[in-house]
Amino acid sequence: MQIKIKFFAGIAEATRKREHTLHLDHTPTVKDLIHLLTNEFPMAAEMIKRSMVSINHDYAKPDQNITETDEIALIPPVSGGEEPLFEVTTEPLYADQLIAKVSNPMAGAILTFVGTVREFTYGKRTTYLEYEAYPEMAIKKMEEIAKEIKEKWPNTKVAMSHRIGKLTIEEISVIIAVATPHRDAGFEAGRYAIERLKQIVPIWKKEIWENGEEWIGHQEGPWKKDE
Repeated sequence: MQIKIKFFAGIAEATRKREHTLHLDHTPTVKDLIHLLTNEFPMAAEMIKRSMVSINHDYAKPDQNITETDEIALIPPVSGGEEPLFEVTTEPLYADQLIAKVSNPMAGAILTFVGTVREFTYGKRTTYLEYEAYPEMAIKKMEEIAKEIKEKWPNTKVAMSHRIGKLTIEEISVIIAVATPHRDAGFEAGRYAIERLKQIVPIWKKEIWENGEEWIGHQEGPWKKDE
């Protein structure tokens, strides 16, 4: 069966589509539809999860079946429902999602910093990392960094996402996106953002090596003791 879904507002912007067609071999429920769409559009997954589905102009329940003749629309949150600019999450991170968050008419440049899990550090082979955070405080400190950046580089928009939990080699641990009117400011603001994140955002990682493990906080910041 073939199902067409209408997209609006932030979801349409993130996916760059106003309508999408799914080809299925079974009759899906609303819950199935949300699951399929989050997998197909990871850059808009968080917004899709918080959206409602309408069937023939009425809000649908999660267990409601969808037929081929139904008119389906994905309704994003109306008030206060925009995707957050700052987040700590256990879900995989995607640069396209952050680029969509900061893109705006005043931006002449968008710079992204992507931090990944490397295999070797100072000669030691890492098998995987575990990240932990104080999420509420981490987000507050990210907001403070964005405020500092806007004071130093006016008309800059910033978004930050940090992943926590177990991450394997080459997985993305952090993404920062900055949108600025000019590219020079973008490079400067992007570097400032990651350095300040290391200094004041309470996020820790455990390095799991072939022959041991160790919790390692950022080597900067107020917890660093003078030698």
